[in-house]
Amino acid sequence: MAPAGDEQPSDHRVVCHLDQLLAERQMTLTELARRVGVTVVNLSVLKNDRARAVRFSTLTAICDVLECQPGDVFSVRPTDSPGPPDPSRDAAG
Repeated sequence: MAPAGDEQPSDHRVVCHLDQLLAERQMTLTELARRVGVTVVNLSVLKNDRARAVRFSTLTAICDVLECQPGDVFSVRPTDSPGPPDPSRDAAG
């Protein structure tokens, strides 16, 4: 395993579930960006799993607006799973 500093953006296993959360709330990314106080571009990077980090203040604002918890926004893909997590995982829990 390569050291964290050598990690490529696609190598992380954190998966963002903003698409699902927005769809459930019938909210657009533009509306979320306006209410959170960040740019649509920054939220798009996060939503498309290209973000390398997220500020706690931004995560808190997202959770406040979407009325959810950080674990609803993100999950960690198992090490043996090459693709996104199975959406049915959320239905069971």
